[in-house]
Amino acid sequence: MTQPSDQKTEASVIDAFFAKAGAEASKPDAANAPAGLGGAEAAAAAEDEAEALPSGPPRCGQIAIVGRPNVGKSTLLNALVGQKVSITSRKAQTTRHRITGVRTAAANQYIFVDTPGFQTRHSNALNKNLNKAVTSALTDVDVVVLVVEAGNFTLGDAKVLALLPQDTPVLLLANKLDQIKHRADLMRWLKDMQTRFPFAEIVPLSAKKPADMQRLLGILAQYLPEQEWLYQDGQISDKSERFLVAEIVREKLFRLSGDELPYTSTVIVEQFEEEVLKTPQPGMDRFCKIAAAIIVERDSHKAMIIGEGGEKLKRIGSEARQDLERLLGAKVHLQLWVKVQSGWADNAAKLRAYGYE
Repeated sequence: MTQPSDQKTEASVIDAFFAKAGAEASKPDAANAPAGLGGAEAAAAAEDEAEALPSGPPRCGQIAIVGRPNVGKSTLLNALVGQKVSITSRKAQTTRHRITGVRTAAANQYIFVDTPGFQTRHSNALNKNLNKAVTSALTDVDVVVLVVEAGNFTLGDAKVLALLPQDTPVLLLANKLDQIKHRADLMRWLKDMQTRFPFAEIVPLSAKKPADMQRLLGILAQYLPEQEWLYQDGQISDKSERFLVAEIVREKLFRLSGDELPYTSTVIVEQFEEEVLKTPQPGMDRFCKIAAAIIVERDSHKAMIIGEGGEKLKRIGSEARQDLERLLGAKVHLQLWVKVQSGWADNAAKLRAYGYE
């Protein structure tokens, strides 16, 4: 593995950030829009910048993204890939599977592995399975990125830190730099973090800024081994369309249900049929007929999702369909219903059947 020649101090990055903060505050927000759905312009700009990465022999490596729940891992992955491949919400452990996102830029192919947030609040079989996904992702990768909030280090962060390997380079990514107001506070925090673990590098940034994502890609490129790419140029994930459909529906379910709905709800795609559109539309050349079931553990949860007169379920379906049409490049007919299966989250057979290996 190629190691960086000199570890750069983060001070210059922080100085530049605070020097530009005032000027950037007066600029249009489009330049800082997050990549992915709803941030097409930012994603395109990031893609153009990626072309400026140094060329050379092909490099390809796996990068594990780890951290406590709700620290911004999935948002980071989507920004790095330039398109939504991992769902996001405020609910802990929204990410439940090992999500692979692929970014190919210049001679480099980055294989990012997003993981569920490691936590110990719940002890059922589902939660144990999710925590196992975190630890397994740390094996056979070339570099680990630990995501924390800049200026903050919690007990949850410390538990993840204790899992990190000593024989693999670990980068500390101090996210949400844009929320830090005082440089002195951040510098004290950075010095404290340097005493907690032998990080290969500490990278302060904001995942919402395409320029920061470009800078991170340049740093990560130094850790990629020289080898042929594992995925075709342009491929952004190793997950199937059925999987992505279930994830998008689950994202809308969690976002529109808030904290009322237990995290043990899931989505199963029961039908996925496609055909060529007789009259293609701009950006759409096929029709997808999709049926999915939302699985909950109690009748009260079912009523909560359906809502009065079925309005909440209709809204979940409508917002999911819009995202799916953009993601799949297809006209989508989406049918949703809700099923009650008590105790599924603590049933090993059900977990396997629903794809939680």
